[in-house]
Amino acid sequence: MIINHENISGFEPISLEEMGKVKLMNRIDTKYVAHISKIKELLELAQPVYKIQEIEGQRNMPYYTCYYDTGDVDMFYQHQRGKKTRQKIRSRIYEGSDTPPFLEIKSKNNKGRTRKKRVSMEDGDDLNIYSDFLESHSNYSYENLIPKMENHFYRITLVNKDMTERITIDSGLEFHNFETGNRIQLPEIGIIEWKRDGSAASSELKKLLIKLRIHESGFSKYCIGMAMTNPDLKQNRIKKRLRFINKISTPFK
Repeated sequence: MIINHENISGFEPISLEEMGKVKLMNRIDTKYVAHISKIKELLELAQPVYKIQEIEGQRNMPYYTCYYDTGDVDMFYQHQRGKKTRQKIRSRIYEGSDTPPFLEIKSKNNKGRTRKKRVSMEDGDDLNIYSDFLESHSNYSYENLIPKMENHFYRITLVNKDMTERITIDSGLEFHNFETGNRIQLPEIGIIEWKRDGSAASSELKKLLIKLRIHESGFSKYCIGMAMTNPDLKQNRIKKRLRFINKISTPFK
């Protein structure tokens, strides 16, 4: 099952430039996981109250991400152990636009707020070039970082008409582990991420999620992808989440 043009054609479009006004670089993120059929229902109900980002006629944009970690996968284990203060380092290519690739550092604090720092990677993917950026904003030296996993997915980006919150919906997830060589796809699930500066208690999205019985469920693409493509990694803390994903999806290699 895929999200097609008919599922999103009724949204009023918003340009990338207009969307830039809703940066939310220091924000609260809440994630939800649902079967793709529920995602389609959500999209139908959201059309009257949200706009959709459109770039050169495209509304469901392809993304590529490469995740970096240490040799002993410290970032994976920080997350797996439930440490609230943690980081993620990745490069991201927005495949459907002329936007340059970015090297990004996502830092989460113990209050649940996420802060993102990024720098354009137009000079290449050698991390040595970005050593100053990494030393300034991350807990890790570029010398200890190696590519661990890559993924592809498609992303729909919605914004409410008050421009106070942004919702991303990812589908068509594919993972490839550089160390094991394993690949996996999750075609039957979608990941909803609700991003806002404050609590947004009156959010229309929240009302729709309640109506559709879509419940909050953490989902780190890096950690889930690593766990599913490398069974040798310790993953006790996320086993319940993996069972839930398997319950609503049919992954295949």
